[in-house]
Amino acid sequence: MIKCGITGASGVLGRRIRKNLPYKFYIFKKDITKKKEVEKWVNKNDFDIFIHLAAKVPVNMVNKNYKQAYNTNVNGTLNLINSLNKKKNKPKWLFYASTSHVYKMSYKPTKMNEKYITYPQNKYGKTKLIAEKYLQEKSIIKFCIGRIFSFTDKNQKTPYVLPSITKKIKLCKKQITLHNLNHYRDFINTKDIASAIDVLRKNRATGIYNIGTGNQFNLKNIAMQIAKKFNKKINFVDSKKSTYLISNCNKILKLNWKPKKFNTNLKYFY
Repeated sequence: MIKCGITGASGVLGRRIRKNLPYKFYIFKKDITKKKEVEKWVNKNDFDIFIHLAAKVPVNMVNKNYKQAYNTNVNGTLNLINSLNKKKNKPKWLFYASTSHVYKMSYKPTKMNEKYITYPQNKYGKTKLIAEKYLQEKSIIKFCIGRIFSFTDKNQKTPYVLPSITKKIKLCKKQITLHNLNHYRDFINTKDIASAIDVLRKNRATGIYNIGTGNQFNLKNIAMQIAKKFNKKINFVDSKKSTYLISNCNKILKLNWKPKKFNTNLKYFY
């Protein structure tokens, strides 16, 4: 059985990966920002591969405490890279979970490939792009960067997008006004992310890979599906321009990875 070190194992995606992939997981439970704790744990355990998920993610939380987010997302990643580099029995492959937020937002229905302009749209994306560059500069272990597009899961909580929309609609009496939902995002099922990581591992893929479906969800349509479920009415107040964050995932598709049969219905996630 493949021995896999993992950070961020208690998150929604981490739990899904542990449930769906047939690896023996060694879970890091300490503080990724503490250099000595990371080194001690890394040296204590031997891994065939490593999956690094640990990060401060929700955009509003990162904006609220950027210093803490930077320390986790950037310095924490650097602590892990340096510890793995020093290890005698190094893992043969490392997967780093990055994000589509490193890309420049588009106002046209453009599908973004791995060479698309990187211009982080928020502070969260900025921390992940900095961490990507550290990995590229300093890692002596073969690594793969997965730029994961939007995802949700039945276990995901607020302040993430879809749980937040659901909560607002569910708690309103009969009618609600929602702002700024005339945007398009590429949402992917967490099971598909897990299978993508496994395919990348089997191919010992290196470099950067988009992980998405290549299909677009309109947030207004999602809100209407949720409202219908709870028998509520919505008024929409749109922003001036629609934005698009949709993946071109041809690179990973060439490795014979296929996401679950896709549709724009919430059943794809739940």
